[in-house]
Amino acid sequence: MIKYNPSLVGRFFTLFIQVAFFTSIVLSYNSCDYVARKQKSEKDSAITTFKPNPQKVEKQEVKTMEIGEKAFDFNLPDVSGRYYALSDFNSADVLVIIFTCNHCPTAQAYEDRIIQFVDDYKDKNIAVVAIMPNSMYSLLLEECAYSDLDDTYESMIIRAKDKHYNFPYLYDGDDHAVSARYGPTATPHAFVFNKKRELTYKGRLDNSEKPGTANTEDLRAAVDKTLAGLVVTNPETKVFGCSIKWAWKTEWTDKINNDWITKPVTLEKIEKEDIAGLIKSNSSKLRLINIWATWCGPCVIEYPELIKINRMYCNRDFEFISISVDKPENMDKVLKFLTSRYSAVQNYIFTGSDKYTLIDIVDPEWDGSLPYSILVEPGGKIVYSVAGPVDLLALKRAIIENQLMGRYY
Repeated sequence: MIKYNPSLVGRFFTLFIQVAFFTSIVLSYNSCDYVARKQKSEKDSAITTFKPNPQKVEKQEVKTMEIGEKAFDFNLPDVSGRYYALSDFNSADVLVIIFTCNHCPTAQAYEDRIIQFVDDYKDKNIAVVAIMPNSMYSLLLEECAYSDLDDTYESMIIRAKDKHYNFPYLYDGDDHAVSARYGPTATPHAFVFNKKRELTYKGRLDNSEKPGTANTEDLRAAVDKTLAGLVVTNPETKVFGCSIKWAWKTEWTDKINNDWITKPVTLEKIEKEDIAGLIKSNSSKLRLINIWATWCGPCVIEYPELIKINRMYCNRDFEFISISVDKPENMDKVLKFLTSRYSAVQNYIFTGSDKYTLIDIVDPEWDGSLPYSILVEPGGKIVYSVAGPVDLLALKRAIIENQLMGRYY
């Protein structure tokens, strides 16, 4: 017969409660850990899946905000896709917002200075954020003549990585939802806000566009005064740079694009001796020569991109020449293709029968595969050559970094 023992029952009950308690803690921890991991996964997913969507925007009046006015809230993605709001900078005593972009030579001239400014003020509780305001609807290829990049979100990612930006670089190119409220007039345009997020300074970073000749003196003076709780001596300065590309300002863009597609396209015959002359290049311009054929799939796919590159740089010391190695009897087919691709450049078709002699004339290092592209300096020095499709970004960088070109005025 089992004898009832109150003490034993009590100990058993206490043990049961303890086990249940610790089990609930473990389950609660696992639940919280799951939620945290789920939230992190969702956040990481948001960071990697942002897709830009530039919009047509109705014309509106844009006014630059006034000194003393409160900063406007925003919710914009950076180059990783993470969204930033005004509240993310609440702990900073001073907030600096700089409207800038990729394509503008003035913006590029100030990049290193902005990076240096952020580094110099990193221990002074200053927050710096850059916003790219431009719409691709209003940016011409020709306006990118001093850059290897345009102002797309994808280009922002490249620029931030290449320059090792030490500040958030936010995208507002879809609809200007934020930029139109702040009212920048050119890139770069700086806005300084105090702890209450009241505007204390708006204008230039310094008064010298050329890199190495200034160090954000105006911006530093404004920030120092704001940090000290003092009135900025010159709270408003004029800015110099590329105008903001508002989405509704498309009249000029539409006109230039239409002018380009209506330019006449011609095709001339060329012999190997004349090709040798093109390679030797008595031109004062950097010369891109592309050898291609209509029967070459990669050639046909790549060609429109080379025309875009020509449009980017054609108003500078640069020229693009295309040479088709189709059979001369297919001249009409070649011209039809060139016309459909708006190839209003120097277009030639090789009329010789010996393609191997052509290879030796163009470049003894060429293996004969198509397409073949070379970048030739005046005098005939080949500074860039690619057999097969080019890396478009690498080609643009080879052009813009050449001594005849450059990123600045």
